[in-house]
Amino acid sequence: MLTPIPYPDRNLPAGLSMAHLDESSLRSVICHIGRLMHQNHYVDAAAGNISARLDNQHILATPSGLAKGFLQPDQLIVVDLEGNKAGPGTDANRNLHPTSELLMHLECYRQRPDVFGVVHAHPPTAIALTIAGISMRTCVIPEAVVVLGLVPTAAYSTPAGPENRDAIRALIGQHDAIMLAHHGSLTVGGDVWQAYLKLEMLEHTALILHKTAQLGPITTLAPEQVAKLLEMRRQLGYWREGDEERFCEACGVC
Repeated sequence: MLTPIPYPDRNLPAGLSMAHLDESSLRSVICHIGRLMHQNHYVDAAAGNISARLDNQHILATPSGLAKGFLQPDQLIVVDLEGNKAGPGTDANRNLHPTSELLMHLECYRQRPDVFGVVHAHPPTAIALTIAGISMRTCVIPEAVVVLGLVPTAAYSTPAGPENRDAIRALIGQHDAIMLAHHGSLTVGGDVWQAYLKLEMLEHTALILHKTAQLGPITTLAPEQVAKLLEMRRQLGYWREGDEERFCEACGVC
């Protein structure tokens, strides 16, 4: 139930992750993820952005101003770690610019050598929780505890600028999922498909919390129940630096 889910319609050899795909394949995967984000209402219009690490010096990113549900592979842009266009480019992206929130993506890759994919979206229920002041930094849904951990909400920052990067700078080193107050979500993974799956889990968890808040008080898991989930979190490789202190403070697992 909690093991990583491979990308559909692609049979990868054992031990090979999406992070090892070539550029052409990654372009197709990112476009597929863009369509899923659009279909699942995680983005609207030209909102959201997706990127994947190509190598130690280059990132493949979605362009600014285009609807993510209708991207073509040759519209994606290769950039270096400074955010500059790199490589020969294509006829389709020659006049396009990288996503306006590229600085946030680059910060993830600089701090996290284990991250090979970043997804920024606008999941409506999760955003609504930040506006209502309902925290996702709780131990309620078992799968979310294991995979997402305690999801923090970064202070509000103006979209499409360095403020977004600054807002997540102190959090991304220890978290795979972050909410941006009044704005959106940021999820990262060992490949771009895993980053997208964490977005799905984030919004699904938010939807449950929202429904629960309408029905009555939100009941959290008992510390001894969370302790078992944290052992799974360790075994599956989702454990992050500082988890022990965070779960002690938030969920009583000390």
